[in-house]
Amino acid sequence: MAALEKILAAAGRAQLKGVLTDQARLAGVGNAYSDEALWTAGLSPFKPAAGLSAAQTASLHAALVGVLTAARDSAAGLAAGELKAEKKANLAVHGRAGSPCPRCGDTVREVSFADRALQYCPTCQTGGRTLADRRLSRLLK
Repeated sequence: MAALEKILAAAGRAQLKGVLTDQARLAGVGNAYSDEALWTAGLSPFKPAAGLSAAQTASLHAALVGVLTAARDSAAGLAAGELKAEKKANLAVHGRAGSPCPRCGDTVREVSFADRALQYCPTCQTGGRTLADRRLSRLLK
């Protein structure tokens, strides 16, 4: 947990999603598992990394450990060709835009930015606010 606290503090106002997927800061989490950990912890992907309370940091740490441990355990013993389907079957929000959130039933939303997309639940993660899709915002200017 101390290592995560140090990473988040050093990231300053950088958004959580970007910090979690930056392999130079935190190797191995990636896009899908960062979506899952943020959803599990109930945190907005756009929240500033250094702005987390101690309780939120502890929740994120527990979510990261839980999500990555579950992923490792579900993949154990599977052939390489079975891994992608197994991973997708065990994801709550990543890759499920338009589906109901397994926790609250709200619609899982997607935001596209740069060369990737993130999925989140507005009710569970952003206080009911829908986050702006960066692709659409650029086109409307």
